[in-house]
Amino acid sequence: MNRLYHAPLSPFCRKVRLVLAEKKVEIELVEERYWEQNTDFMQRNPAGKVPILKIDSQTLSESQAICEYLEEVIPEPALLPKKPEDRAEVRRLVFWFDDKFHQEVTSKLLYERVNKKIMGQGYPESRNVKLGAQKIKYHIDYMGWLLDQRRWLGGDQLSLADFTAAAHFSCLDYIRDVDWNRNANVKDWYAKIKSRPAFRSILADQVPGFPQPSHYSDLDF
Repeated sequence: MNRLYHAPLSPFCRKVRLVLAEKKVEIELVEERYWEQNTDFMQRNPAGKVPILKIDSQTLSESQAICEYLEEVIPEPALLPKKPEDRAEVRRLVFWFDDKFHQEVTSKLLYERVNKKIMGQGYPESRNVKLGAQKIKYHIDYMGWLLDQRRWLGGDQLSLADFTAAAHFSCLDYIRDVDWNRNANVKDWYAKIKSRPAFRSILADQVPGFPQPSHYSDLDF
């Protein structure tokens, strides 16, 4: 059985889960308390991070490396375009969300509100929360602009860029930190991707101490 060591509200783990589900790869999910850095975990990934995927006798780490591996060994459905310039644009947006958006928004909201409590690291820093709440507006506006030009974030086809963005937004939606009324294009985009079969396990997640908001699993939110 393929196995994914993950944390339920990690956007990087969710990205991998979405790609696995879209490519119809069955996996066993193993929740990992990665911050405890136990010996077995550190042997699987000396970087001390999730996700870690055990598949085809391989142990893989780093979400983008995992996704690129899956794209190569399971080419259909394709999540990277055929043209080099189109692939470059999709990868640009993947890094936009995993780097820029993560630093400016996810780490300021999700990590302050949830991770600190789960890891026993104290209370949220209000300055970071306010900064994240401000920065997400810029990102939503930028996404809305992209979706004015394209069917999906990276172009005319659903791609890894969409799953990466949706992974981050689904985590923030779980803690009620997305204003879906700010941009109709972004809300419609999320409704489309949220309704895909690949999203079902994401919508079923339950994190102890952090109950789902009523709209979280509602496809007509």
